[in-house]
Amino acid sequence: MDNAAPGEVTRLLMELQGRNQEAAPKLFDLLYSQLRHMAQRHLQHERADHTLQATALVHEAYLRLAGGDQNWRNRAHFFAIASSAMRRILVDHARAKRAAKRPGMREDLNLDAVPNLQREPYDDIILIDIALQRLSGIDERKGRIVEMRYFGGLSAEESAEALGVSVITVQRDWSLAKAWLHRELAGEGPATSAASPG
Repeated sequence: MDNAAPGEVTRLLMELQGRNQEAAPKLFDLLYSQLRHMAQRHLQHERADHTLQATALVHEAYLRLAGGDQNWRNRAHFFAIASSAMRRILVDHARAKRAAKRPGMREDLNLDAVPNLQREPYDDIILIDIALQRLSGIDERKGRIVEMRYFGGLSAEESAEALGVSVITVQRDWSLAKAWLHRELAGEGPATSAASPG
């Protein structure tokens, strides 16, 4: 993510936590382009004709974030939570659409080294969500790293800052998590060993 005005972002986040609602529109203006870039990254893993557009995803995620009781430590932490909110919105959207899906529509899914999977159109994000929940149940940090790096586009440095760990730890966990997801989504049986702390 772009590092524009990190001090100003952190100051506005603190003001928003302190219930200064005047900080919300300022923060939104300051972060809009970065949030939109994050939303586009999330949507690039979706169908080309997805009914939810980047702008709508940004607005819905921001409303959830600004209206909730969050304890943001810093800018990187905010972006990590924003990425998680966007993914939840897309999963909820997919689940709602699943009931109305038309048979016969198929698409490919690619998660770095994960092989293409032929699935119904709204099932892929649901399958990833289920896999991420399993991974998080085994190792929560690895699940969060996948969410931040793959879906949110955060760098290893930003992910490390958000989680309060070293960059080397993020890089190691990212590599292990990708291997775990590769096996899990390919249906190659239990993949718990790659996600165990190491």
